[in-house]
Amino acid sequence: MTELRETFSASQRIGPLQVWWTTHPPRSSGELTARPLLESWFQLAPGTLPLQRDARGKPHLEGALQRHDVSWSHSGQALLLTTGPDVQVGADIERLRPRPRALELAQRYFAPEETTALRALPEAGRPLAFLRLWCAKEAVLKAHGHGISFGLQRLVFAPAAALHTQAWGPLRLVACDRRLGAPPDWTLHQWQPHPKYLAAVAWRARPG
Repeated sequence: MTELRETFSASQRIGPLQVWWTTHPPRSSGELTARPLLESWFQLAPGTLPLQRDARGKPHLEGALQRHDVSWSHSGQALLLTTGPDVQVGADIERLRPRPRALELAQRYFAPEETTALRALPEAGRPLAFLRLWCAKEAVLKAHGHGISFGLQRLVFAPAAALHTQAWGPLRLVACDRRLGAPPDWTLHQWQPHPKYLAAVAWRARPG
């Protein structure tokens, strides 16, 4: 499968979220693609989106749109964007590629039980399972507002059900640092919008 070359854009509803997946110029700011999509969604004139960033760089909307959280992520030639009202939301998209050091990276950055679960998988299934974990963690931590600097090991995911496949399917949050709230507070949705990409969005009701 070759890399994306055509202009592609799709949108869908996932729970309370509006989600876009679209082509994006490599190595350029995701905000360049996200702004016009959000302006169209909120029926705003070009250049009038009340978008700011906090001290950690997390984007947020102000004024009449302050109830709506927003998050985006880009990798390769794809961008994932999401927004929703009265939630904290995070998005992550990653290009699928060989990851021969998946176990080494998991041992360094993930919780011990996650590394043990990865090691139990057939070797062929580990890269995708590793990426599922990475995307899930990034999505939740971006929604929380701290990003991966908070610590990837501070939240633990496990397969939502036993599957007879080489790599896991849906994941669920089973434990996390108390500053992230309780695991049942979070909803995670993962999918492959294209054979070369894995996407994830995570959200919870906005505290308070």
